Amino acid sequence: MLGDVLLINDQHKSAAKSIMERVLVDRRELEKSSPGYKFVVAISGESGAGKSELAHSLALLLKGCNIRVKILHTDNYYRVPPLERREHRISNEYKSVGFGEYDWNLLHDNIDDFRKDKQVFIPCIDIITEEVDQLFTDFSKIQLLIIDGLYAIRTDDIDLRVFIDLTYHKTKINQMLRCKEPADGYRWEVLEREHHHVRSLKPLADLHVDCNFDVFESCVDIEDE
Repeated sequence: MLGDVLLINDQHKSAAKSIMERVLVDRRELEKSSPGYKFVVAISGESGAGKSELAHSLALLLKGCNIRVKILHTDNYYRVPPLERREHRISNEYKSVGFGEYDWNLLHDNIDDFRKDKQVFIPCIDIITEEVDQLFTDFSKIQLLIIDGLYAIRTDDIDLRVFIDLTYHKTKINQMLRCKEPADGYRWEVLEREHHHVRSLKPLADLHVDCNFDVFESCVDIEDE
């Protein structure tokens, strides 16, 4: 998203390094049978958990390995535009909050565009204007795609799924610093509903990032909230 605020620290960079090592191994294995394989990583977690910071840190490390990377933020794929979303959620008593708010077909189409080296327009929200712009992208120049968002690991056709094991209850300071919507009762109601949807995706992850931003294989049991 244009104008988003990132608060990157050493923990994000350290976790990104661990994830990059796994990405490079998995990508190398896939390229043995499919040279030039177009690899996709998805990063999920609750609002304020550090998804965008981790995605950006990972992208920079991969760029340092001469791998051309692009990040897709699932927040750009909401069905209801930003300026209409608050009223829409309140009008249906927040029942719409969850997986159904996103245009999954469009996101899957854009992943397919990436794999097929297409030149396309993708949605991109401008945080300042709260308008949905169209960003022209040449996927033929991109070797690896990172998708970050609340429910990103729910996306089809992903090669590596990463789950940040932090709840919004633990990241309220980040919520106040980065809140894209007013920090009022509406915002906390949305976060609580998103919390339950995001936690349900935890079993899908290949890698977990704990509260200290240490990275573990999914076989390691991390206590849930």
